[in-house]
Amino acid sequence: MDKLLKDRGYKITQARIAILEILSKSEVPLSVEGVLALLKKDKKNRGVNEATVYRTLALFEESSLVTRVDFRKDAVFFEMDKVHHHHISCVRCDTVEDFKSSEIENFFDAIVRKSSKFINLKDHSLELFGVCRFCSK
Repeated sequence: MDKLLKDRGYKITQARIAILEILSKSEVPLSVEGVLALLKKDKKNRGVNEATVYRTLALFEESSLVTRVDFRKDAVFFEMDKVHHHHISCVRCDTVEDFKSSEIENFFDAIVRKSSKFINLKDHSLELFGVCRFCSK
C-alpha cells in the first residue's frame, strides 16, 4: 500500500494505508460509512473521522486508485480500481455481484465506432438492478 501512495506522490499516513487495505480486501464496493465502520474495528484507526475518509476517497478517486460506483442509493460507494467489471445489485437485499462481459465491451466499442461525434471511449460504468435468487423465493 505504501508503494501505491508513494508512486502517486502522496503522503503516507496510517489512515490512507488503512483505507486502501480495507478497499483492497473488500469483495463489494463500500460506502464512506462502511469504510468508517471497518476502520473503527481496529484500535489504531479509531481516531480517523468521516471527513478524513471522504477526503481520502476523493483523493484516491482523482488518481484512479479507487472507482466510484453508483447504486442509486443515498450513499456513494467506492472500490479498488482492479480489473474492469460491472455490477448487478439486488434491489431488495443489496447483494452485489461483479460481472465481466466481452460482449458488452464490444457493444460499447461498436457504439463509438458508429458515432459521428466521438472517436473513443475513455471510461464507462454499468450497474444492473434486479432481484437475487434468495429474495425471489
